[in-house]
Amino acid sequence: MTPYLRLTRKPLTATAGRAEKRLTAPKRPSPPPRRLRGGFRVDERTLNGFTCYSVQPRDPRPASASASAVMYLHGGAYTSPIAGWHWRFIAGLAAAGHRVEVPLYGLAPRYSHRDTTALLAPLYQSILADIPPERVALAGDSAGGGLALAFAQQLPALSLPAPGRMVLLSPWVDLAMENPELDEVEKHDPWLSRTGLRVSARAWASGTPLTDPRVSPLYGGLAGLPPTLLFAGTRDLPYPDIRKLETRMRAAGGQVSLQVADGGVHVYPLLPVPEGRKARKQVLGFLEEA
Repeated sequence: MTPYLRLTRKPLTATAGRAEKRLTAPKRPSPPPRRLRGGFRVDERTLNGFTCYSVQPRDPRPASASASAVMYLHGGAYTSPIAGWHWRFIAGLAAAGHRVEVPLYGLAPRYSHRDTTALLAPLYQSILADIPPERVALAGDSAGGGLALAFAQQLPALSLPAPGRMVLLSPWVDLAMENPELDEVEKHDPWLSRTGLRVSARAWASGTPLTDPRVSPLYGGLAGLPPTLLFAGTRDLPYPDIRKLETRMRAAGGQVSLQVADGGVHVYPLLPVPEGRKARKQVLGFLEEA
C-alpha cells in the first residue's frame, strides 16, 4: 500500500494550499454503497439536522444472544466525508451481528467540535434505550477515533453511563501535534503531513485552543473510561501520541491494550492488507468479550 498512499494520499496534506483547497471543497454526499444496502438492513434518519445510518444484519441474532451495538465515527481529518473503506469496516461489524450506528457529523469549516455533542448525545441515548451500556461500544478511526474519545470523556457531565468497550484505530488525539517524537515518524509516514493537517486542526478547533480536551482528548480526563483497544503503526504519524495516550490511560487506572504493527501505516485495520485482516479479527474478538 505504501507506494499507492505516497502517490494518492500524501499530496493531500503535503502543503497548506492543498489542505485549504480540500477544506473548502464541496462535501459530497456519501451514502452507504449499494452492496452494503443489499447485504444488510440499512435505516436512515435525521437527528438534529444530521444524517445517521443504522446498519445491522437482515437476520437478527438468536433470542438467546445478547443484542449489541457499535457507534462508529469515521475519520477524514474532520474535513472529509465517510469513505468506502469505512463502510467496508462497518459491514464487517454488522456481519458479526452488531448493530452499527453511523452518525455523519458536521465537517469543517462549516461545523466544528462545538456541534458534535448535539448529535452524539441523543444518538447514544437512543442506543441505550434498546441495549444496555455494557453491550455498547464506541469506535472510530483517525479523527473519528479522537472524537469518540472526546465524547467518552464528556459522558459523566452528560449524566450518561460509559459504554462497555472502546475501539480506537490510529486516533488523532492531539491536534496541536507538538510532540518532538512526531518528527521522525513523519519522515516515514506515506500518508500524513503535519503541514496540511494543521489547517484542518485549526478549522475544527474554530478558535478553541488546540490543547483543549474537546479538541485534543489526550489532555482530557482519562479515568473511568471503558476497556479500550488501540491500534497504531510505526509509520503512522499519530503513533507517538497514541503511545502517550496508552501510558496516561494506564496511569489513570484504565484497562487498555495497544496493538502496534511494525511498518504499519495510518488506520491500517481498515486496509486490505494482512495486518489489517488480523486487526479486524482482534476488534471482533474484543467486542465479543463484552
